[in-house]
Amino acid sequence: MDSATLSELRKPRTYPAVSVLMPTHRTAPGNRQDPIRLRNLLAEARRRLHEDVRVAPDTAEEVMHGLEQAVQENDSRHAADGLVLFAAPGGEHHAYAIGQHVDERVIVDTGFATRDLVAAYTRLPRYWLLSLSDQRSRLWDGQGAELTEHTRDGFPVDYAPPADEGSGRHSRHGGQNGDERHRRMMREVSAALDHVLARDRRPLIVAGVTRHQAFFDEAAGQHIAVAGRVDGSYEGASAGTLVEAARPALAAYEDLREVGVLAELEAARSLQRYGGGLCEVARLVAEGRGEHLVVERGYYAPAVKTQGELVPVEGMPGVLHGADVVDDAVDDVIETALEYGGDVTFVADGFLIDHERIALVTRF
Repeated sequence: MDSATLSELRKPRTYPAVSVLMPTHRTAPGNRQDPIRLRNLLAEARRRLHEDVRVAPDTAEEVMHGLEQAVQENDSRHAADGLVLFAAPGGEHHAYAIGQHVDERVIVDTGFATRDLVAAYTRLPRYWLLSLSDQRSRLWDGQGAELTEHTRDGFPVDYAPPADEGSGRHSRHGGQNGDERHRRMMREVSAALDHVLARDRRPLIVAGVTRHQAFFDEAAGQHIAVAGRVDGSYEGASAGTLVEAARPALAAYEDLREVGVLAELEAARSLQRYGGGLCEVARLVAEGRGEHLVVERGYYAPAVKTQGELVPVEGMPGVLHGADVVDDAVDDVIETALEYGGDVTFVADGFLIDHERIALVTRF
């Protein structure tokens, strides 16, 4: 999933938009019960649709067919920690396996229940890794410690030698001609990458020998920023090998980025465009004033709403009785910031100790 897809999923739908969420298990014995639990949830969705007087019977069956198609399209061999299914009138359906626990529930509404998807997406470090070589240049989708090859939007880009290459004939211009062919290849790589980054901009790590990286830099120009580099030949390398090779470059990029975030927060404080701590940040974000939200990656905080104020629950068990409980106020703040078009950046735990673990640069 990319940011554009997530944004599209969060838009309103025609009623009834159905969301089915279920915690799943990666291994036995827990995963043996997952199919049974899923069948029960689908039966619950069918019952609610057919008992809803606002939903015509044929519409109910159309949405149920969409849910069943989503189940079929989900690859159960790659189970994660949660399964999210969506379906709406018109045949729309989606299935997502996410690396985050979800509460088991069926929701019928005028939009999909995307909160768990937002939380999983925003909290997981994401990057692109571009591996360059003589024969094939590949783009990899990095999500945390997992790397998956991106095989659309023009990737992979294959080197196409001329018909007479390998005939045994040599030319004193062969070197220059070969360089020009690789330059053309890198221009093709750059154009394909532009398309990907326009839809889903993330830090870019480039892996390859110096010569290939130089050709890529020449083709890409200044508008494609490289967050880090991995020197060496990685043609045919596995995803695991590439992840390990990219780790130092990613760590260096994160260190620089976090230093830059601290400088931005201090500048915002001096300009009185700053908020710190969960209660203040939640209020400012709800007012639509959030320009850049910065959160420690491991920060979760249950809270209650009393008299319009957000109060963290930690150390206050008595507040829970009869209150409006929020399972995780931090994720609510993140989703609200995104709804108002703000940016969200996660940093390492302990990095915002002087900002109460969450801080905001405001628009005004």
